[in-house]
Amino acid sequence: MRRCTSALSLAVLTTGLLVGGQPALAADAIGGPQLAGTGLIAPVGLKAPPKTKASSYVIADADTGEVLAAKNPHGRFLPASTLKALTALTLIPRLDKNKTVKPSRQAVNEEGSAVGLVPKPIYKVHDLLRALMMVSGNDCANALSEANGGIPATLADMNEVAKKLQANDTVAKTPSGLDKPGQSSSAYDLALIARAGLKLKDFREYISTKTAKFPAPKGHYEIGNHNKMLWTYDGMIGVKNGWTSKAFGSFVGAARRDGHTIIVSVMRHEESFWKDVEALMNWGFANRGKNTAVGALVEPLPDAPPSPPPSALAAPVPEGNAAAAEPARPREGEGSGMLATIVLGGGLAAGAGLLGWGIRRRRRQSPTS
Repeated sequence: MRRCTSALSLAVLTTGLLVGGQPALAADAIGGPQLAGTGLIAPVGLKAPPKTKASSYVIADADTGEVLAAKNPHGRFLPASTLKALTALTLIPRLDKNKTVKPSRQAVNEEGSAVGLVPKPIYKVHDLLRALMMVSGNDCANALSEANGGIPATLADMNEVAKKLQANDTVAKTPSGLDKPGQSSSAYDLALIARAGLKLKDFREYISTKTAKFPAPKGHYEIGNHNKMLWTYDGMIGVKNGWTSKAFGSFVGAARRDGHTIIVSVMRHEESFWKDVEALMNWGFANRGKNTAVGALVEPLPDAPPSPPPSALAAPVPEGNAAAAEPARPREGEGSGMLATIVLGGGLAAGAGLLGWGIRRRRRQSPTS
């Protein structure tokens, strides 16, 4: 008998993902019903992905969006500094990268990993975004937020972007990823965010830069990227790693070989995760393109159509004709037809979203890196 390689041909070891305190129905899982599983989710007939001490991971083909294998992909965990990928994705399109920024003293004094800002107008947005992604500057995250109207406004923007991406496991409470109650993300969402970021030229530049000059009151100093795999893994593009004492290790990254890009995200890894990420990436490159997807990275939600101006809704009234002030009565069936078209259009858009995979360091010990 020919082995089935469809989405139903899976090794799903456990199920019952908790969402809002309730078990998620498989059909409600973003990316496909199999991704509701909380254990290993891998194709039948292939060697399983290498074991890892991460509580959650996703291996995906960035080009096709196929999820090749996963473990508890929608499990919600503290993201640590991997959340900065969402910060960058949100702010790159919103801020002029040549704008000069003077960080506040509050931003400069943020705890955890830092590039070492001073409250002087010597930085461009470009400098801050690069240091945000290269050296995980929490001070940069706050300074950029100030340039965007403040931290509350930036968090609102970040959560709006997450919602549009259908990264529904993600709630941003800090722009830096420093732990805060209620903040969360998932391996699935980190993969979605990374895939969206890779479409932005500046995002790709920041995550792949190994070393760079950073402004200082007297000249500059050199900074180096915290992503070790940029030096050790063939084809590594980058993205973001993170760690806090509560979140443990987290990572999302992408590599490109032979014209194909693989994304790997891991969350809550109890030890150094670099070797595990390398092994998961190798598995992804070896098994992509074999019609063995267990789910998909969904596309962003479409933009809502703009509302028509009020003038477009009112019929003009001819001058000097009092009788014309009464709106013309529609011919039989006209009014109801227009209403039916609007409602039906909305229903089709909503229905389409339910089909297919889319069914849905100051220098003490650093709290985050």
